[in-house]
Amino acid sequence: MSDLIDSAAGLVAGASLQTTRAKRDKVAAATQGSYDAIFDPVLPGLTLAERLLVAFDIASLSGVEPVAAQYRAQLEQFMLNEAERSVFTGGPTVLPEEPRLRAILTFSRTLTLAPVEGDREALLKLPAAGLSTPAVITLGQLIAFVSYQVRLVAGLRALTALGDPVPGEAELPVETNFVHPATLPPPGEPLRINGYTSETLGWSSWLDVLDVNTARPDQLAVLDASHPKARTSDYYLVLSHQPRILEQRALAFNAIMYAPGGMSRAERELASTVVSRVNGCVYCASVHAQRFEQLTRRNDVIAQVFTEPVGAGTNARERAIVDASIALTLKPGSFGADDLRALRAAGLSDLELLDMIHAIAIFAWANRLMLNLGEPVFPQQAAA
Repeated sequence: MSDLIDSAAGLVAGASLQTTRAKRDKVAAATQGSYDAIFDPVLPGLTLAERLLVAFDIASLSGVEPVAAQYRAQLEQFMLNEAERSVFTGGPTVLPEEPRLRAILTFSRTLTLAPVEGDREALLKLPAAGLSTPAVITLGQLIAFVSYQVRLVAGLRALTALGDPVPGEAELPVETNFVHPATLPPPGEPLRINGYTSETLGWSSWLDVLDVNTARPDQLAVLDASHPKARTSDYYLVLSHQPRILEQRALAFNAIMYAPGGMSRAERELASTVVSRVNGCVYCASVHAQRFEQLTRRNDVIAQVFTEPVGAGTNARERAIVDASIALTLKPGSFGADDLRALRAAGLSDLELLDMIHAIAIFAWANRLMLNLGEPVFPQQAAA
């Protein structure tokens, strides 16, 4: 059955890419489920018009017109108030004077264009404008979801334009970008480069977290299904203010990162680390750098990514993954078939390319939660 991603990406029944996407049906279902939860008309805190305006604004700023068109069509069905009309008709460059909507759109634009700048000061302007903690969580998840959505659609459209593999298509030469192990700590010991690390970090919320002693049954159920330590984790406790959205987001993440077959787990972790480094998310970069190292028992390419993502990769295949991760992260609106050609030449199948696109897109989502709702805690801070 067609969904919002198929529609925006222009996929039709029977197309080879839709057949490939069907192999990741859990991702498709959780993506649609996330959309349904975030844009549920009865969800309190933010009006549906406010949510659609934010989504339209993000998609417009990202330059992915098919997604912007979807939200534009929905907004045209609304009788908007004066402040909302000024944004909708004026495009993504005009901020309204009305304080609440101005605060919402200012925050969403910061997270869209420069997520690392969505710091504690930026976040706390939302409660000051009258938004409750659950409403702020809805907004944060909404911004992160649409950031994921535009990159997923852009990646799928590029993959469609790339077309099927051609027998005898040129292959990339096998070459290496050697990093002498003497310059690095041995695998298992933390890398620390340019403020990034592969050591285990904590994370602290800037908003009030859920009190498990007064939590609703649905909130406790989502916590217990999410992670064994979710009841003591600031990350899960703050996101569980909106349990249905958290549930669907977790389903999408797990389906993307742990699906069998396709791109290797290690390469998904590499793409995730690159996106996190480009976005400036120290916490996510630490987690996924560590997982790459655990899977491969090497840290050379992670050291390159931490030093400078552009040009990183110990061989042609890794460099192609790194380059595509940077391009789709920074410029989804101009991402196209040319950004995938080196990957095809490196031998990646359509399923591997889809897995890579999913991994890049989900970290547009993950980074925006970790960067903009709290901050990493380093071991020395935790011990203080």
